[in-house]
Amino acid sequence: MMNKITLIGGGLSGSLMAVYLAKRGFEVNVYERRPDMRNNRISAGKSINLALSVRGLRALNRVGLDTEILKEALPMYGRTMHPIDGNLTYQPYGKEGQAIYSVSRGLLNIRLLELADEFPNIHLHFEHKCIDVDLDATTALFVDGQGNEVYVSGDRIIGTDGAFAATRGRLQITDRFNYSQSYLDHGYKELLIPPGPGASFLMNKQSLHIWPRGHYMMIALPNPPGDFTCTLFFPFEGEESFASLKTEAQVAAFFKKRFPDAVPMMPGLIEDFFTNPTSSLVTVKCYPWVKEDKLALLGDAAHAIVPFFGQGMNCAFEDCVVMDDCIEKYGNDWTKIFDEYQKLRKVNADAIADLAVQNFVEMRDKVGDLEFLNKKKVEHDLCELYPELYMSQYEMVTFSNIPYSEAMAMGAVNDNILRRIIQGKVDLNDQAKITSIIKEEKGAIHGK
Repeated sequence: MMNKITLIGGGLSGSLMAVYLAKRGFEVNVYERRPDMRNNRISAGKSINLALSVRGLRALNRVGLDTEILKEALPMYGRTMHPIDGNLTYQPYGKEGQAIYSVSRGLLNIRLLELADEFPNIHLHFEHKCIDVDLDATTALFVDGQGNEVYVSGDRIIGTDGAFAATRGRLQITDRFNYSQSYLDHGYKELLIPPGPGASFLMNKQSLHIWPRGHYMMIALPNPPGDFTCTLFFPFEGEESFASLKTEAQVAAFFKKRFPDAVPMMPGLIEDFFTNPTSSLVTVKCYPWVKEDKLALLGDAAHAIVPFFGQGMNCAFEDCVVMDDCIEKYGNDWTKIFDEYQKLRKVNADAIADLAVQNFVEMRDKVGDLEFLNKKKVEHDLCELYPELYMSQYEMVTFSNIPYSEAMAMGAVNDNILRRIIQGKVDLNDQAKITSIIKEEKGAIHGK
């Protein structure tokens, strides 16, 4: 049995996939370009936080980490909107008790690496940057931390090396490989709301906070020490943009005008703004994701998405689950494993990529709009009153394992249902009428 796998990229999906493979008896060599983050836990703990939801928790459950990670996470039960006038509004994410969880990317990655290190058939290699792969020979060329070239051979390669993957770069020059990348006109910059006295939270710690401002926004996620990681999503160019804020005075005046309630909570705003990098937001789509039984792409290497549905990590973890299911189904027939994996995942990765861009527009433009808020309230009540008949698109994406492509298709159906109820002023307690509308619209999409 040929079972030596080279896994390029030791981030979240790479370290999780390594554990899945090791549990099935494969020998796994993981090569990561960065230093071992376990040696610098403080900085790892400060890295950007992520929203962990049902799909990610299912993936972590397979390796016994879900309960442990939840102990280090903070539940967010809804969105709190911060308009300029200071009149806060709140939207629950789902039904009572449903939450997404704010987790530290660095601390989660460290725990996955620690788990990987417990397996004698996983070998971790840090400070190894992938330069090239030979698809036919299943070999890879790395440069280590001392500048030495290192050639590695195995039976197959799995590329989990991120949005600008060297593994995908090699596939891109093969025949009939489809590839696209699309950048938003917006970038992002991380800022900080530190803890209050006695490590207290200065805002509701059980909420994701949004400052919607039309064509841009700021969000904040809570962290266990009492602080909030803020992210400003802002145009690169234009009247209000990163390019227009060149001096400390300009930054101070802009935030005071556009985010007045946040400024008193951000004593380090000016330093953070000029110290922290401005990063871009890219969507990457490609196909095929595999080369015969020799190489497969997974996570951002196959499908980088923007962060506005909180599904980047969850989607990558779901890749791992599907790959693991295919191994369970086909044993050591890697041609079938890789082929079924990519066919199952491609359509869903494309769907969540498109939904993430749509959600950006919703979060920055609509969450402060009264008509939109009313629509969301009606939808929330529908979910509560008719849970067997109606599930919001957000619930399908975030609180279920329904394929992303199905959730996307049902979003249009949901819009029609809500439009008919709101325009017709239908009483939500009129069970017969509501049931009829829902069944009619669902039947239309299935051609019934």
